[in-house]
Amino acid sequence: MSQSQQPTRVRVDKKQQISSGYLKITRYQLRHEQYNGDWTGPLPREVMDRGEVGAVLPFDPVRQEVVLIEQFRVGAWTAQWPEPWLLECVAGIIEEGESAGDMVRREAREEAGCEISQLELVARYFSSPGACSEIVDLFCGRIDSTALGGIHGLADEGEDILAKVWPLADALALLDSGRICNSMTLIALQWLAANHNHLTHKWLTHS
Repeated sequence: MSQSQQPTRVRVDKKQQISSGYLKITRYQLRHEQYNGDWTGPLPREVMDRGEVGAVLPFDPVRQEVVLIEQFRVGAWTAQWPEPWLLECVAGIIEEGESAGDMVRREAREEAGCEISQLELVARYFSSPGACSEIVDLFCGRIDSTALGGIHGLADEGEDILAKVWPLADALALLDSGRICNSMTLIALQWLAANHNHLTHKWLTHS
């Protein structure tokens, strides 16, 4: 077996923006180092430039409830998913000059009508690095779930969002049912399943 070395360098031969609408897509022709020390030949690659997004799973540590939102997703519909109205965390694009924490607090008000008092970072990750530059800042956020729920969203953005309060045990059961089918919500609920006792103690002790 030949020895390997860690590749570090990339050469861009050509770069062209092929879409500048809601989805910005850039076409590259590039080469990169290989593990055997050689270089690849020219590689055509297209990347969707999405920047950074934030997402939050609202959690009430007193009532042991979470808030999930449901909305129509055109990608799920075009993939002929049986239920294109998906259950999700609250999420949105981080605007220029805005922190991830500020953004998820804003989106929680707009999409679920809830105020977040504390945030716990769950993960920071690429959503689909093979073809997309999007980085996700994922949080769990402390809320008071009393009287939450109902229809929310910004009318001028065409949003029609149903927020619903779930007992934590029922929300975790959705993982086994297959009803949760997007990465943000899968990761957030799996993280909360493993950490809710510690998080509850932390938030209620240091509130």
